[in-house]
Order: sequence, then structure tokens, then C-alpha cells
Amino acid sequence: MRGLPKSVRARLTVWYSVMLCLPLVAFAVVSYLAFSRTLTSRTDAFLHDALTVFGNELLVERRLFPVVEEAIRTTVREVRFRDLQIVVLEEGGAVLASSATAPGTHASGPGQTLPLSSLLVDALETGDVGEVRVSTMAGPEGGYRVRLQPLVVGDRSFSVAGVYPLAEVEGTLRRIRHLFVVAIPLLLLIAGTGGWFLARRGFRPLSAMVARAREIGATTLHERLPVVADDELGALARVLNDLLDRLERSFEQQRRFVADASHELRSPTAILRSETDITLSREHRTEAEYRESLALIQDAARRLARVVDDLFLLARADGGHMVLHPAPLYLDEVVRDTVRAVRPLAERKRIRVGLSGMVEAPLHGDPDLLGRLLLNLLDNGIRYSPEGGSVQVAMARSGGVLEIRVADPGPGIPAEAQARVFERFFRVDSARSRTESPLTSGAGLGLAIGRRIAEMHGGRLELASSRPGRTEFLLTLPEGGLTAPVREGPGGGTDRSFPPAGPPAP
Repeated sequence: MRGLPKSVRARLTVWYSVMLCLPLVAFAVVSYLAFSRTLTSRTDAFLHDALTVFGNELLVERRLFPVVEEAIRTTVREVRFRDLQIVVLEEGGAVLASSATAPGTHASGPGQTLPLSSLLVDALETGDVGEVRVSTMAGPEGGYRVRLQPLVVGDRSFSVAGVYPLAEVEGTLRRIRHLFVVAIPLLLLIAGTGGWFLARRGFRPLSAMVARAREIGATTLHERLPVVADDELGALARVLNDLLDRLERSFEQQRRFVADASHELRSPTAILRSETDITLSREHRTEAEYRESLALIQDAARRLARVVDDLFLLARADGGHMVLHPAPLYLDEVVRDTVRAVRPLAERKRIRVGLSGMVEAPLHGDPDLLGRLLLNLLDNGIRYSPEGGSVQVAMARSGGVLEIRVADPGPGIPAEAQARVFERFFRVDSARSRTESPLTSGAGLGLAIGRRIAEMHGGRLELASSRPGRTEFLLTLPEGGLTAPVREGPGGGTDRSFPPAGPPAP
């Protein structure tokens, strides 16, 4: 909102003062109206009682004075109240008697008319003679409360009026107004000052968190915000600390990723550079030597291309989407085609790849990516299997999901490293030695890519078990395949969004 200060503490103080001011003003207005009505009611009650006393006394005087006018004048002289003026009017509006001299007037007498008499005459002319009239009238020195009522003496009708000055009432109300005018701003000032100090004290932990947050950078992500209390600010500090934990893990993963990627790219690029330098260092070489050098360069370039392709695929996955080309397929055919593709590599190592439990499995998915997932699993099994071993691929349908198990007789994965096998560039070199493969990059990216492809298809890839002599990976896919909505992607494919990869498991 425009006009409000930028500081949260100042805005809270302003809003607190405004919210306090509204009920205070409402209370002052209601209280003032109640006071005014009460004082007016008391004045009206006093006028009613005074005129009742006047009427009773007139009945007594009437027995002593046979002339009505004389009885009225005598009663007016004898019945006196402080600050009250009693005026008796004849039917024509002339003043018959008045108890005292009103401010700014002369003494009363027969035929004399007070300044208020014209108002009383107007009241008699505009209303019924027998009607009781109570009103407030303006006078030369302030307001007056007037009660006008009929007076019947014998067979004659008169009007008697009680005129009471409102100076005291107005003075009381004036003091009440002055009290409210002084008290409300003073209360608001005290409340605003207290609210400012309370807000300052309440936001002190937040100020400490802001100061600490300014000190945290890319090199100090291990630091955390202070948690000083178990309240909303403490909850905020804990949430931000959890965020910093995730950022620290993400930064660490990123640094490790960059370091590992640099390491993996260094070897083929070093081979390319050194082999090129060696080849060009001599002016004359035989065709066989050139062919040998070009073969080394070709192998290094292919490996470099595979690493770059894997990195590109993971980068697109981390961005939250990956291009898919979903189509109706049979998963069992994809499995058979992949096994057929790796058998030449397996035969060179005298390793047998066996299939079992094959079931017909219609699916809607990307055949290329699913084939790449299975190729990574089989290449992983062949690479770490001893000569003469057997890699087994088993397929089954269970509870609405399709299961594919790939088991190899390799040395197994140590228990402390099993939670990290799906991390990028992670290899357990001491137990599962690295060998070159013409099918994959061999950079430790295959399982990470495989898990992402499985997640894209609504499934999961996990390490089922691992011990010396047997390591088994389990791939589960929902029957039917893709269920999440897809959208058109570049090149006529489809783009299926899914959450970016999180930090590696601890």
C-alpha cells in the first residue's frame, strides 16, 4: 500500500496503531453520546419533578388566594430551584409570572414578556395546548432545556414552562471532549511506542538471521541460521536451514559432477591431442602407422562423443524435461532386441546372456530410451562379469507392473557403496574394475541415466541385491506405460515434464 513505510516493524506499528485507534474513537463517540443522553435525561427528569412540585404547591396556594393570578404569582415567588426559571404563560402567550430574571432580561411582572416568551408562544401556537413539549432552545448565553406543559387552575387554562440553562451540562460535555482529545492520542502514542519496541524485540531473531544469511555464500554453505526459539521464526529458520542443506548437497554434487566430467573428458581429449602430435611430429609415416593412429583417434572420439551424449541427456533431465517419442510397443521385443545387440560383445568375453520368463507386454513408451536403459544394464553386467559367466535377464508381470531383472555373477558391490551406485560418475573400482565398452561411455553415467528414463515412464530402477557372485538390478514399469500428459516437443517428438533430479542419496 502506498504511503506505508518500507520497514515491516514500522508497518506493524502503524497497523497496530490504526487498529487500536478505530475502537478507541468508536468508544469515545459512543461514550460521549451516552454521557450526553444521560445528562439530558437527568435534566428532563429534574424539570418534570420541579414542575410537579410547582403544581402541587399551586393547589395549596389556591385555597389561600381566591384570585387565580395572585395564587400563581405567590407560588412562583415561593417555589425556587437553583438555576431553574419557572414561567407561567396565559393563553395568549403573555407572561403571567416568572420565578426569576433570566440572563439579560428584566424582572417579571404582569404583561411583561421575557426573551424566551416568543419561543414559548411559538411552541403554543404550533402545538396542542394540552401537549407536553420538551426541547432545547438557543439563548443569548448558551442553550436552554425547556419543558412546556399545560396548567389547569379551576376553569382556566395556562401553560407552565421550566427553563433550565445547559451551561453546566455543556461544560461537562466539553471536559469529556477535551479528555478524549488528549487521552486518545496519548494512548495511541504509548501503544505505538510499546508496539514498536515489541516488534523490534520480536524481530530481533529475524535480524540475526538476516545478518547471518548475508555472510553465507558459495564458499560458506556449511554455516546455518541461528534457531533461537520454537516459534514461527524458529520454524522459518529451520526451513531455511533445510534449504541450505539441500543447496550445499546440490553445490557439492555440482562440483563433483564438474570434476568428474572434466576427468572423464580429459582422457579422450588427451589421447586425441597426444596421438595427433605424435602423428604430425614425423614428416613421413607408413599407411599402417597412419591407420593405427587414426584408429586410436577414432576410439577416443567415439568415447568422447558417448560421454558428451550422456552428459547432454542428464543435463536435459535435470532441466525438468526430456524429449520423448512415445509409441505403442512390446516391451518383450525391446528386451529381445537389446539382448541380441549385446551378444557379440558378450561372446568376445565368452559370457552368455540368457532370457527367462518372457511375457507379452504391450506398452506405450519411447522404445529408444527404454532400449538405452536395458543396454546400460546389460553392458554393466557384461563388463563386470568374469569370463565364462552368465548374465540373466528375467521378465515377469506382478500386481499391475512389469518387472525386468538383470543379474550378473560379478564380484558384487560393497554394502557401504550400494546407496551411491546411481550417482553420476560413481564407480566402485576396487570391486568392479572398469573396462572399456563400445556400447556405453564407461564414465559411471549409465545407471543414473537408466533411473531417469525409468522415472520418465512412471517406473523405478533399483538395486535389488548385491553380494559376491551375484548383483541384481530390478526395473519396474506400470502396465500400459506413460500415463502423465505429454506435449509436443521439438522435432515432432513429445516433451514430458517431470521433477528435476534431486541431490544424491547420503
